[in-house]
Amino acid sequence: MISSFILIGKIIRYNLKIIFAGKFFLFLLAAIAFYVFFMVVSVFDNVEINIGFLYEITFFPALLLIFYPMVFGIQRDEDARMLEILFGIPDYRYKVWLVRLILIFSLVFVLLILFAAVGSWLLYPIEPVTLAAQLLFPVCFLGSLAFLFATRIKNGNATAVVMVLFGFFLTIFSELVEDTLWDIFLNPFGNPRQYTQLAFQEIVWKNRIFLSVGTLVFTLGALLNLQNREKYI
Repeated sequence: MISSFILIGKIIRYNLKIIFAGKFFLFLLAAIAFYVFFMVVSVFDNVEINIGFLYEITFFPALLLIFYPMVFGIQRDEDARMLEILFGIPDYRYKVWLVRLILIFSLVFVLLILFAAVGSWLLYPIEPVTLAAQLLFPVCFLGSLAFLFATRIKNGNATAVVMVLFGFFLTIFSELVEDTLWDIFLNPFGNPRQYTQLAFQEIVWKNRIFLSVGTLVFTLGALLNLQNREKYI
């Protein structure tokens, strides 16, 4: 059993080095910079600070954290000439990239807890785990969608362009579904005037189910795309 734990630990460390190598550190610094910038601006603008506001200012840094490993993961394997080796492993989609996805979401969750803890210490006292858990729903949804595009496009730069364009149009049309169960940017800590508190909590619950199902569908679609080895090798 001890040997198994040691082996699992080595596998986790190895995959983390692959996933978060390269430019991830730059995205992490950018996320920290934007988070600090939003906090400073909120203080100078005398914005009403509560947990809903902390959710909003943490949303964009959270997307930066998930962006690089999801968009450039496949290309990094190709550049390192690891795809030939990975496709030789039985049940490739389950033994390699599924583990990596779990590691990515887990590490991003830990980083979000740290971000929330900083916001709780500097701006407004909250429960960091609660905020991070709510942010994880849209982050996993958009991250798994980016991974799905990456498995189809197989080029990190092209996937990044597609995701930026998708985010741009999503922002434009988000007003049509604002504060509904289809709203990816729904703030669960908000309090829309057109709903009672009970009705809004019901919308938040359905929205989280929608995002969870979408994450599962996108992830399964991406893993199925990886079975077409002729497209990659």
